[in-house]
Amino acid sequence: MSGHEGYGPKGPAGARPVPGAIADPPDVDRPEPGEQDRPSRSRVASVLRRALWWCVLTLTGGVERRGRLPRGGCVVVANHSSHADTAALLAALDARHTPLIGAAADYWFASRWRSRICRRLAAGFPLRRTGGGMGDLLSMAAELRAGRAVVLFPEGTRGSNGSVGSFHRGALVLAQSAGVPVVPVGIAGTDRLLPKHGRLRSSLVRVRIGAPLAPTATPEEARDAVAALHRRTNAESLRDSKVRRWVATRAASRWGLLIAFCWAFAEALSWPLMPELLLGIACAAAPRAALRLSLTAWAGSIVGALLALHIAAAGIVLPAPLTTDRMRAEVRQQLVVESADAVRHQPWNGVPFKVYAAEAGRADVPVDDWLLASAGARGSRTLTVGLAFAALGLLLRRYRRCYGSYLALLTGAFATGLTWIVIGWQ
Repeated sequence: MSGHEGYGPKGPAGARPVPGAIADPPDVDRPEPGEQDRPSRSRVASVLRRALWWCVLTLTGGVERRGRLPRGGCVVVANHSSHADTAALLAALDARHTPLIGAAADYWFASRWRSRICRRLAAGFPLRRTGGGMGDLLSMAAELRAGRAVVLFPEGTRGSNGSVGSFHRGALVLAQSAGVPVVPVGIAGTDRLLPKHGRLRSSLVRVRIGAPLAPTATPEEARDAVAALHRRTNAESLRDSKVRRWVATRAASRWGLLIAFCWAFAEALSWPLMPELLLGIACAAAPRAALRLSLTAWAGSIVGALLALHIAAAGIVLPAPLTTDRMRAEVRQQLVVESADAVRHQPWNGVPFKVYAAEAGRADVPVDDWLLASAGARGSRTLTVGLAFAALGLLLRRYRRCYGSYLALLTGAFATGLTWIVIGWQ
């Protein structure tokens, strides 16, 4: 979404519209009757929008804010390189300011459905890029005096080279008219998250709120403040753990896939540690590789279980550490009643997958039935766990430096849980 002052840097207020321009904002863009009399409703909508975009950006790499808006109304000016800038600001700015985002009237308000989406999800209000833009801006003075924040992108359009362009003067005129400060904001990471004319990618978004400027500040002063914040934010390196980088590099490689397959394959035969432990280590470190790792571990489990089935049917008993006679008795009883479908209990009852595979072989469960039932049961658990750890890795991206502590907590929790499961099945 792009905010625009609606005129060139020297264009006068109230200039005559050019032919073909929007003479007045469409009726659909006007506030609904009584909307201005419901500040509590606006506050609730602002809280919901902030929660929505915080969740979205968290899932796409995280969002981080430094600084706060001053009390009372203010005009927020920010650099603009991506449509994701609007989401970043809505997620980072205080909901108590119920921010409003200036958006191009000829694009975001060109149709009824687009207008509603812009208003509901982005708190947008229309700014004409030709004739009448200054009037649109000055109509926001009352909102500023009521304590709201009006967000504008004074460059007028998205940049494409990472630099901050020159600012139009409309934001400063609005601040002077309402007698409120101008707050510079630097945004970094959105150009990687959603590049201009590019596709959505994973990236941490950072929003740095600077010190307020006086309403009498010039466009050059505002531009210099935003550019300085943008440079400083871009230059900050994300603190990371060497252990996490090492794990992520290997998890995303062919070696990572080979390890996932072999671990799950061995666990289906005799290995005592579930592949979910490996997924917890690898997927949190390399979320982008989570789906590949999970599918590979799933395949390893199924292949290993088929081999375990044939080995048990041949009368060979493999070692099964950390299992109990009660586990085996329970599984035999389930197999008598449900045959291959008994494996559906495995993801939730704590009995290792290798116990089901071995007992199914001893019970002469048909291979085709076992393959179908075990693939569904094992897949549901492996994929759910792998993707859940990937989501956790994205949520905690800003805390990558603490990956070593995460590993300690994960292994401790796993050891504790495994101990209680074995004790419970004694």
